[in-house]
Amino acid sequence: MRSRTIDFSRYASIRIGPVAEVAVLEKGDTPPPGAVVIGGANNLLIGPNPPPLAMLGKDFATIRLEGDRLAVGAAIPTGRLLSFCKRYDIGGFEFVAKLPGTVGGMLAMNAGVKEHEIFDRLLEITTERGRFAKERIPHGYRFAQLPGIAFEARFAIRRGFDESLAEALKSVRANQPAEPSAGSAFKNPPGDFAGRLLEAAGLRGYRKGGMAFSERHANFLVNLGGGTFQEAIELITLGRARVRERFGITLEPEIRILDTTLLPQ
Repeated sequence: MRSRTIDFSRYASIRIGPVAEVAVLEKGDTPPPGAVVIGGANNLLIGPNPPPLAMLGKDFATIRLEGDRLAVGAAIPTGRLLSFCKRYDIGGFEFVAKLPGTVGGMLAMNAGVKEHEIFDRLLEITTERGRFAKERIPHGYRFAQLPGIAFEARFAIRRGFDESLAEALKSVRANQPAEPSAGSAFKNPPGDFAGRLLEAAGLRGYRKGGMAFSERHANFLVNLGGGTFQEAIELITLGRARVRERFGITLEPEIRILDTTLLPQ
C-alpha cells in the first residue's frame, strides 16, 4: 500500500491542518486500523494530532450503468457524477450540483441540499466487510453509520435529468460564503435553523483571530486568512454554549473534527 504526503492547510476546504501521511487504498488493500477516510476533505477540521488517515485511489473512481442500477465508486467527485447523469439522462442526482467532495464523503454523512439526500436513491453500499443494503444502515439527516469504509455504492435509476432543478439547487449554494470553510458548522436542529440561532445569539460575523462565523451566513465557519485549528475549536465551542444558554438547544457539529487529543463533540 502506498502513501501520500498531504498539506491539509492547502488540501482541506477550510485551509487548516497539518502535513500528514495518508494511506492510499486500492482494491485488495486492507485499511490501516482505525483509519479515517478523508475524501475531498470538504467537511473536515483536522487538528495537529490526527488519527490514521486514508484516501481511496483510482480503483474506486469508476462509474457505470448496470441495467436499472448505477454503480458509483466512492472516490468519484460529485461533479463527475452530475456530468454522467446529465449525459445519460438520469434523474435524482441534480442536487449534487456545486456540492463539493466525493460520493464516499456524501455517503458518510448522508449529505444533501434542502430535502434531497444521497440516501434517497441508494440501494446498497460495498465496504471492506461486504455488501450492505440501505435498510441495514442506520441513517438520517446528515447522518449515516456506515459498516466500514464505503468503496462503492449502487443506486436505483430514474430516467429524466431535471436541468431546472439542478440550476435551482445550484443557486441555493450561490448564497454561501466565498471564503474557505468546511460547509455548515452545525446541523439544523429539528424545526429550526442553526444559522438563525447563531445570528440571534449575536455570533454573525463574530471573529477569533483568523476564523469567524461568516457575515453572509452565520452557520459557516470561515477562514479569513491564517486561521488556526484552535481558533476554529474556540468558535465552535462558543457557538454551542451561546445557543444552549439562550435557547436551550445543543447544536450538533456538522463539521467532522479529527484530532486524537479532543473528546468527540
